[in-house]
Amino acid sequence: MKGRISKSEVDKLQPGTRDEYLWDARLEGFGVKVTPTGRKIYLIQYRHLGRTRRVSIGNHGSPWTPEQARQEATKLLGLVVDGQDPFEQKADAKAIPAMAALCDLYLEEGISTQKPSTVSTDKGRILRHIKPLLGRKRVDQITCADIERFRDAVASGKTAGKFKTGVRGLAIVTGGEGTANRCLELLSGIFSFACRRHIMTDNPCVGVKKFRRQTMERFMTGEELGRLGDAMQQAEQEGVNPVAIAALRMLLLTGMRRGEVLTLEWSHVDFERACLRLPDSKTGSKVVHMGAAALELLASLPRIEGNPFCFPGSIEGHCLVGLPKIWRDIRDRAGLTDVRIHDTRHGFASVGAMGGMGLPVIGALLGHSQASTTQRYAHLSADPLKIAADRISREIAASLDGTPKADVIQIHAKQG
Repeated sequence: MKGRISKSEVDKLQPGTRDEYLWDARLEGFGVKVTPTGRKIYLIQYRHLGRTRRVSIGNHGSPWTPEQARQEATKLLGLVVDGQDPFEQKADAKAIPAMAALCDLYLEEGISTQKPSTVSTDKGRILRHIKPLLGRKRVDQITCADIERFRDAVASGKTAGKFKTGVRGLAIVTGGEGTANRCLELLSGIFSFACRRHIMTDNPCVGVKKFRRQTMERFMTGEELGRLGDAMQQAEQEGVNPVAIAALRMLLLTGMRRGEVLTLEWSHVDFERACLRLPDSKTGSKVVHMGAAALELLASLPRIEGNPFCFPGSIEGHCLVGLPKIWRDIRDRAGLTDVRIHDTRHGFASVGAMGGMGLPVIGALLGHSQASTTQRYAHLSADPLKIAADRISREIAASLDGTPKADVIQIHAKQG
């Protein structure tokens, strides 16, 4: 039937045994359907390429009033006049996933070349930050402005909290600018994956600025290393896990990453050539050259039958865990509350740089894949010209003071 679609007329409509339609007398193709259950749905009807199509606009009630539905119908019917098919467009839109579904697809098909540790970290960021803030939004509707709001929300701690992980596990999620930057990098990777799969045409992260990176390098002085050593000895005397103390010493003596030390196996140790042959690390397989002190430390460690790790944990066959907590207790005891466990790596590099070792050598010892990573220690390295100037000036000063460092030998010419 036809009539004027208004609120009063729509309210009067009663359900029947089948779908009933009221078509608007003013706008051809605009109507409202009443289902047998009493639902009232605004829709349009049109013909496209010889086929009759119907496209739903929305249910009667908030937000769809008759006038709002009429405006939407006018827009959709205008597309039909322009040769477009709103039915096909709606079907295509339904095929576009929400952000949460895209994240799930990425974790299923987009991470095959990544390390397990990276995958684990990314899963945490998706679960704790991306899905709560963007998960319900359809990916084609996410804009640069949405990404900027996401960045700021993570930085301000909107997604921070404590979450149970298993029976005893507890994940402490903190926000901050560093976390926001890393989440942005992950988001950009997910959207790039979507573009490769033709789910999206553009990456909305492009052009979104990260927070300026704060340099966190902290180099311990010789006096601070002495205090740290005293604190480690005291902790060991008080019964702190000696395996953990040995692992901390290994970090200090080699500049290795924490994960590399904790997962170090006896099969990786080459005592004869004074090196470690790691099959995997952050930068792939690598060789770590060790000094005598590190070798002596490893040689002093007991081996536990059935456990392949140099630094075994309390669970049979597993490596040591809980090192960060022990580190915090020891560094606080030494009065070094601002020193992170990763700063042991910076300390190793800084000693080498200040000792005159070249940056390429330091980069090789640390296993840096890019020279730019080692460049952070350039301001510490001893300038060869300064070293030469110092030596020359000392020689001249010694001569001026009448204390030459070499004997002067008189050479007489032979008499003819």
